[in-house]
Amino acid sequence: MIERKLYRTDMLRCALCYEAPCTAACGILDPAALLRRIWFDDEKTAALSLPENSPCAGCSARCEEACIHPHEVPVRTLIQRLKEEVEAECGMPEDESRLRTDFCGIPLENPFLLSSSVVASSYDMCARAFEAGWAGAAFKTICSFDIHEASPRFSAITGDNGAIIGFKNIEQLSDHSVAENMETFRRLKAKYPTKFILASIMGQNDQEWEELARLCEENGADAIELNFSCPNMADGGLGSDIGQVPELVERFTAAARRGTTLPILVKLTPNVAEMSPAAEAAKRGGADGIAAINTIKSITGVNVHTYVSSPSVHGMSAVGGYSGNAVKPIAMRFIAEMGQNPALEGMHISAMGGIETWKDALEYILLGAGSVQVTTAVMQYGVRIIDDLKTGLNLYLAEKGLDHVDEVRGLALESVSATSDVLERDTILYPRFHRERCSGCGRCVISCRDGGHQAIRLNQERRPVLDGKKCVGCHLCILICPERAIVPGRKRVNKVKQ
Repeated sequence: MIERKLYRTDMLRCALCYEAPCTAACGILDPAALLRRIWFDDEKTAALSLPENSPCAGCSARCEEACIHPHEVPVRTLIQRLKEEVEAECGMPEDESRLRTDFCGIPLENPFLLSSSVVASSYDMCARAFEAGWAGAAFKTICSFDIHEASPRFSAITGDNGAIIGFKNIEQLSDHSVAENMETFRRLKAKYPTKFILASIMGQNDQEWEELARLCEENGADAIELNFSCPNMADGGLGSDIGQVPELVERFTAAARRGTTLPILVKLTPNVAEMSPAAEAAKRGGADGIAAINTIKSITGVNVHTYVSSPSVHGMSAVGGYSGNAVKPIAMRFIAEMGQNPALEGMHISAMGGIETWKDALEYILLGAGSVQVTTAVMQYGVRIIDDLKTGLNLYLAEKGLDHVDEVRGLALESVSATSDVLERDTILYPRFHRERCSGCGRCVISCRDGGHQAIRLNQERRPVLDGKKCVGCHLCILICPERAIVPGRKRVNKVKQ
């Protein structure tokens, strides 16, 4: 059986609108919320939210008529498919108690935090996120520097439908004064006493690191995050320059520790071969945890007419920080490194890098993270994605029969090796073709011929035929099939070479 689910490709023309016209036109269901759940891999909770008798069956599809792309998004069909094809293994949990966790002993209502960036840079933005259901926020990095931002300061690499795959920024730190940010902390803590405030700071010397940590504690922060990793603040030995030098990490962590009794996390740079030396130095300096990863130094593109890379600021650009879903594999590699390092045992890991869906977040938790932080997805889709993050993870835990999110923390670490010499190499796992889903496009033939082992051909009915003598089980065909009509099949054990 093929796994029955819906994918983003089923609704590519959906813009995930603000105050969506489809919902306004329906009056019975909330089509926009259902479509968003499909987009964010949360189709099971979407299906569970539907009434027993779907009102779509005899409907004239007013939602599709009202769409900003009229009749280009199959809203009614998608909702009917949710009802007919998507099944959950249990009902929707009655509450969110499974999501409760802690951050160095401080209770969190769920593991989801805004990460230190523009999305958490003012009272109003944090308040809106807290109201939406985020457990807390890492506030945009506080400093005593005179910040003047460039314009424009963002660029992106996008997919076929315009969704951001990779995102570059040349943005710096908070452009509000230290006093203004302290006032924001006091207001947030007064209005939202149970929400978690992680104060990100950056000092220029030992005294500033100590003083900023002290001020944040006095004004309501719950924990401190030391920004040793901003790629846009590397001049003069700041930002990622610190994170690349373990001695500086230890020194400035110790300075901040002198200023506060709160838990301290160090936010480390991925612009290194290994993160462990800096993380271990942070622990020696008094840190309680690691936040990773910050953005990766990058150039996202060059204009072929002006010869200037993006974003262009009056004819000049700069190397900036890369984020978004494209960096997730790199980020997970570093989180696994932290999770497997016995010298870091007991330290809290707050993970970030390309998290858009609850599954993305879960993967980080499986690699040892105790909390997850999100920026780029919020910049693209808004704080509303917290609904899908929470419901998706909550249902997953319920389906697994688990009572607490911490029960899955680190479960994937045993399967991860830094080298490939541990892999079994005597078995071939053949692909299997589901011919009822195959469209006969022949993409598998092309890829196997030009990028594989010439093991697939099309028969007279334009259906793929496998040559088992040539197939090595690389699974390139599975990855490229646009219809998802190829899945892992039977195994063949090769004779061990003498």
